[in-house]
Amino acid sequence: MPELPEVETIKNGLIPEVVGRRFLKASLLWPGQVRQPSPEEFRRDIVGQTVDNIRRRGKYLIFDLSGRLKLMFHLKMTGCLLIRPSDEEPLPHTRAILYLDNSTSLHFLDQRKFGAMWLVPNEDEVLGRLGIEPLDHSFSAAALRELLGKHDVPVKPLLCDQTIIAGIGNMYADEALFAAGIHPEKKTRKLKAKEYERLYSAICHVLIEGIARCGASVSTYQQPDGEPGFAHLFFQVAHRRGERCYRCDTPIERIVLRGRGTYFCPKCQRR
Repeated sequence: MPELPEVETIKNGLIPEVVGRRFLKASLLWPGQVRQPSPEEFRRDIVGQTVDNIRRRGKYLIFDLSGRLKLMFHLKMTGCLLIRPSDEEPLPHTRAILYLDNSTSLHFLDQRKFGAMWLVPNEDEVLGRLGIEPLDHSFSAAALRELLGKHDVPVKPLLCDQTIIAGIGNMYADEALFAAGIHPEKKTRKLKAKEYERLYSAICHVLIEGIARCGASVSTYQQPDGEPGFAHLFFQVAHRRGERCYRCDTPIERIVLRGRGTYFCPKCQRR
């Protein structure tokens, strides 16, 4: 958390509020949030920069700035970005405040301090080896089979591997596997062509629906205006341990798979 739908929702909410605005100053309430450059350089170099565009890559937010720098965020587990009046007191867990030229400011909240900010000339320094975008035109059932089929490991961890597919995390991997009727422990080499087709369609569906529902507020996630998302209200298995499957009335189970909590229906997703 947040995953692709949450980060995409944040991007969409920030664009009308931030694009075209100029940064006046940065207040780093916890300098450790800045990974590159130094906090001192960050405070200095952000001043006067205008936001030309905001993009998403995987779970990263990328602000294209007028001085050819990139302001980048990764929200990790508990991060969120809020637009607030510049004269209001910061909320609990606010780690950084970036003041804009219209009396508003961008607040980076992060309860667990895992999130990060960068101000760099080259985004590839940060993005590294991110995998394919699951909503890109180049993503297909055939591409999914090519990416996963060469491995002999459970399918769930591979869906969450950001070097393979960028943006999917625990929640939407669980939802996609349920929609495709695939057990999370099934080995990817044993998936048949029809299963890859179902999984591809399910991935696209759950991500698009997640964006349409403004993300899932199962923890600290908020939209930039402070409102929660409501995608979690439609989850079929994720975070529903012990509750009844909407499809077959079987209790949803939870296992730990490669260190990740994994939810599934044992009847709808047989091994």
